[in-house]
Amino acid sequence: MDRCNLYQRMKNRTEISARRLIANKVPEKLWTYLTVDFITKLLLVVGRNVILVICNRLFKMTYFITTIEDISVEWLARLF
Repeated sequence: MDRCNLYQRMKNRTEISARRLIANKVPEKLWTYLTVDFITKLLLVVGRNVILVICNRLFKMTYFITTIEDISVEWLARLF
């Protein structure tokens, strides 16, 4: 009975449902809500092997910046 498609779709749920979902706030200013990540361990191309990924939620744009793995904090701030 557990494998019956109709039974799986029609059976009553016994667990309590999760609370209501709340939508994310829409950013109001440029560069307010960002996500930043690194893609590492790539093949060395033109002396660079890391991609810095910056995603801007307001304009839904993603920026890809190539760099090296041994980057300093000062150089990262300049890239940013």
